[in-house]
Amino acid sequence: MTISADTAPPAQPRPTHFGRLETHLRERRDEGRKLLVPYITAGYPADDWTVLVEGLATAGADAIEIGIPFSDPVMDGPTIQESSTLALDDGITPEGAFARLSDAPEIPVPLVAMTYYNICYRMGHRRFANALNNAGICAAILPDLPLEELEPWSRAADAADVETVLLAAPTAPDERLPRIVEQSRGFVYGVGLVGITGERQELAASATEMARRLKEVTDMPVLVGVGVSNPEQAAEVVQVADGVIVGSAVIRRILDSGSIEAAIDFVAGLRSALDEH
Repeated sequence: MTISADTAPPAQPRPTHFGRLETHLRERRDEGRKLLVPYITAGYPADDWTVLVEGLATAGADAIEIGIPFSDPVMDGPTIQESSTLALDDGITPEGAFARLSDAPEIPVPLVAMTYYNICYRMGHRRFANALNNAGICAAILPDLPLEELEPWSRAADAADVETVLLAAPTAPDERLPRIVEQSRGFVYGVGLVGITGERQELAASATEMARRLKEVTDMPVLVGVGVSNPEQAAEVVQVADGVIVGSAVIRRILDSGSIEAAIDFVAGLRSALDEH
C-alpha cells in the first residue's frame, strides 16, 4: 500500500560524512569543474560495453550511469528501450552485468546503477545492495520507487555503502524538494522535463528552472538529465546546474554507427563544451 506524503516518516538527516560518489563529485565541483555523467546500457553492445565504460571515463566522465535492462522501463524512451531490448535478447541479466563489472579493470570514476524497483525487490534489498557494492557500483537510481516508500531500500543501501540518488521532477511542489534532497545521496537528479528520456531539438525551459529550484534548497551536487541532447544544451544547463546526465544521445550514436568509439567521441565533445563554459 502506498503511504501518503502526510503519513510518511520524517526525512532522515543528511549524513555527516559523504559516500564515494558524493565526495568525488563535490571535490570536482569545488575545483570549478562542471560535472558530466553519461549513461550506458549494461549488455549493449554485448561484447564491448565494459570497454565502453573505460572509454567514457577516459573521455572525461566524472561518473558513469549504467542502466540495468528491465522489460518494462517506464521512464525510458525508444532509444534506451531499444538498447535494453538488444541487451536482454543477448542474455544480459542483473547478475551477469554485475559479474562482468567485477571482472573488468577498475574504473577511475564512480559507477551508478540505474534500474527499476522490480529488480531490487525480487533480489531482495540487502542482496541487491550487496551485489552492487561487490560489482564496484557505489550508487543506485530507482526512478519508480516513491520517496514515501524508500526507507526499507535506503536502509539496506546505506548498510552496503551504496548511495541512493533521488529524482526531483518539474511537477514536484516546492515544499517537497527539501525532503527529496534530505534523502538523496551522491547527488540529486533534476529531471529536465515532464516525459520520458530521449533527445530533443531544444532544451526545455524546465531544465534550468529545475536546477535553480534545487540549488535554492541544497548544497549537494545538482545534476540535470532527460532531454539534454548535445554539447550546446549541456553548456546551457550548467549555467545553473552543477552538471548534466546524458543518456539517449550517447546510446543513439552506438545504434547509428555500430561503434562504441562514436559514443566515446561524443562524450569527449560534451566534456570540451563544459570545460569551455
